[in-house]
Amino acid sequence: VAFRLSYLTDERARAVIEAAAERANWQPRARPAGDGHGRGFAFAQYKNRQVYVAAVVDVTVDRASGRIKLERATLAAEAGQLVNADGMSSQIEGGFIQSASWTLREEVTFSREAITSTDWGRYPILRLRDAPVIETVLLNRPGLPILGVGEGVMGPAPAAIANAVFDAVGVRLRRIPFTPERVRAAMG
Repeated sequence: VAFRLSYLTDERARAVIEAAAERANWQPRARPAGDGHGRGFAFAQYKNRQVYVAAVVDVTVDRASGRIKLERATLAAEAGQLVNADGMSSQIEGGFIQSASWTLREEVTFSREAITSTDWGRYPILRLRDAPVIETVLLNRPGLPILGVGEGVMGPAPAAIANAVFDAVGVRLRRIPFTPERVRAAMG
């Protein structure tokens, strides 16, 4: 967080990062915890011209199974003056869950002959029981240009999850989904 803030001149970006860090009670660490509990941060401005979103994600990684459990997500977003706070919050939170599902579970599977994930029973998605506690902070910035919200959280969500896994077990995952098998392989 401090690294990003030291190089950012965009006040809107700075405000979103600071809001997420403050709400999540972000505390910097000199190196990854490595104890199976991790916290990750990520930020992006959607399409470099739309909503600003920062995400802090807390995870637990089971070293034996490689399973990643989402514990908490703190999301901050700013798109100018708030016109419909409930709609924006729903868009950000729903986008986080969808992106987390892509990041942790979703993958089209194939055999040598065909696609094998042909229905929802065979296509893995994040279930409600796997959803983290989500806290969303919306910044109201009257007088600034109103920006589209769209899928603004789709970039920061997997990045924050990947950073949290690194903090938890000290490995960088770069290919989604972050299946237990891939986590175990990365841990060696």
